[in-house]
Amino acid sequence: MQDIILASQSPRRKMLLEWAEVPFEIIVKPTPEDFPEELPIAEVAEYIAREKAKAVQVFVQDAYHGQYANKTILAADTIVVLGDTVIGKPKDREDAIRILVSLSGKQHSVITGVVILHAEGEIAFSDRTEVSFYPLTEEQIIFYVDKYQPYDKAGAYAIQEWIGVVGIQSVKGDFYNVMGLPVSRVIQALHTINN
Repeated sequence: MQDIILASQSPRRKMLLEWAEVPFEIIVKPTPEDFPEELPIAEVAEYIAREKAKAVQVFVQDAYHGQYANKTILAADTIVVLGDTVIGKPKDREDAIRILVSLSGKQHSVITGVVILHAEGEIAFSDRTEVSFYPLTEEQIIFYVDKYQPYDKAGAYAIQEWIGVVGIQSVKGDFYNVMGLPVSRVIQALHTINN
């Protein structure tokens, strides 16, 4: 498999690629995580991922003068959707508590958009997983937020942490997608580039 640039500083995405034994290096250029208001919700994560990938592509082309011409850039973005509302990362402790209260006892969608830029063009897709929480007590929510401080996570939680172990009722779809990367689908896409 050719060399990959992961355009993400997410420790979960890094770990999932390491588990899959994909060789990669990390190069990240900060990009805004906003999106056009008229964009359909299903396309939001993919749009943000594309912005991340393009920012890194421009950087490496400028900084390395073609040295990275054969590198493949992989970017991803994960959003949580409750009803018609896109939930991103919490602003602070109070926002994290509010978000988890809103998810308690309900089903929500986790959508990860993936964009892979390579020498021949682009592969882009989104993966959706349905997650249901049991009703959470206020004490559980406050304990989780104060101990795990999930401020860098869409939906204010990580499924692999305590709240996922005690609070998740069901997961329909790719579990790893909820962690931030539908890694098996990414591997399938990378194989199509190499063949």
